[in-house]
Amino acid sequence: MPLKSVHITNYYHKNSGGISTAYNKLLEAANRRKRYVRLIVPGEESSVEEVGEFGRIYYVKADFSPLFDKRYRLMLPWKTYIFDSSPIKAILRDEQPDLIEIGEKYTLSLMAGLLRKHIMNVGSKRPMLVQFSCERMDDNVSSFISAGRISNWFTRRYTANYNLPMFDFHLANSEYTGQEFFESTCALENPNRSDRVFNWCWRYLRAAQVKLKDRVFINQCGVDNTTFDDRRRNDAKRRDLAEEFSFPADARLLLYAGRISPEKNPDLLIKTIARLSKSQQHDYRLLVAGSGPGAEHFAEQSERLAPGRVHMLGQIADKEKLADLFANCDVFVHPNPHEPFGITPLEAMASGLPVVAPNSGGLLSYANDTNSWLSDPRSASFAEAIESVFADKSVRESKLKAGVITADLYDWDTSTDALFALYDRMHREFIASPELFDYTASPASTNFAGALTKC
Repeated sequence: MPLKSVHITNYYHKNSGGISTAYNKLLEAANRRKRYVRLIVPGEESSVEEVGEFGRIYYVKADFSPLFDKRYRLMLPWKTYIFDSSPIKAILRDEQPDLIEIGEKYTLSLMAGLLRKHIMNVGSKRPMLVQFSCERMDDNVSSFISAGRISNWFTRRYTANYNLPMFDFHLANSEYTGQEFFESTCALENPNRSDRVFNWCWRYLRAAQVKLKDRVFINQCGVDNTTFDDRRRNDAKRRDLAEEFSFPADARLLLYAGRISPEKNPDLLIKTIARLSKSQQHDYRLLVAGSGPGAEHFAEQSERLAPGRVHMLGQIADKEKLADLFANCDVFVHPNPHEPFGITPLEAMASGLPVVAPNSGGLLSYANDTNSWLSDPRSASFAEAIESVFADKSVRESKLKAGVITADLYDWDTSTDALFALYDRMHREFIASPELFDYTASPASTNFAGALTKC
């Protein structure tokens, strides 16, 4: 009988975001594969949404997040799962899942520890516990709070001593994201004096002979190659796009699609378009499709540094409209050097749109010099990379063709099928030797993370 899985996250916004897209595709695949998949997310009110015969979304009433992106809500421990009458606990007892996956590292991770220690009981047998790591904690702390040695020290210790031991397995969306677990434990393997307070956990992990490489798995996301397609490019649509925004017919249209938030490094876009606006030969315009906590600041700074060159489109929920936009711009500009994976650059590749991006992060799972224009994340380098897109037609056509081929390899059916197979594999190991999963895993297992660099 197929596993029943429950996925719990605060990172769900119905019509936007790569994480939301991944969960929506998982629910679609649940019906295609006839597997029961449940999603628990915060909502304005508590409600239940059926997604076909096999998918279901539970919305748990929650307040807006006091930090970060105010569009998102936050399920907090004392309101949603600690007490016996808590809504998440009630859902888990009713559903009796074989697998609980938590897609967050902050307010929800404690739930896994409570389940592991049988403090929070939701059934006669403890379900397998998986953490879905869709971003790196060190990148988030650097973007939203502070960068530097102290924050780096804190995030590595938090990851190794709190997040890592809570779960039976960890699932990451790229090797770049998964690498954080190895970097964190490497730091504890060679502790300095300031690490003494944390050494108790590292001694325990070493004594238990934890095979970290056997607990961290990689499953990459996909792209909707049906909607995002280079055949959408159309001279008439291109002319309509220029007329809609009163662009010159020969303007070079740059596109950014995504959240406007500090962790996405949007300031690089402003500095780059400001530099390009000084060109005497070409008229560069930047279209921004998205919203977020930094949208107002972004608009103000853009108008100050590159007046009239940046056009804010807001969130585009209509995928058909967004796909037409992708196919009829000239360059997709992705500024985030710490992108966990990056679905939108893949959508750009599928649309036949040149991708200019940093030469770092999880995006390098698929982006390289044969299908993209990679650059140091500095305005001068980015501006140069954008200009080089137009410098050689044969090079551009070769890279665009390679980009479409790359995107074809990352369809959602393949991604979700691999994910279900991975869940099954984890669960077989879990039920075969449950005693090994207090803080360790089967030494016989192997996985996609085996090639990750160790200390």
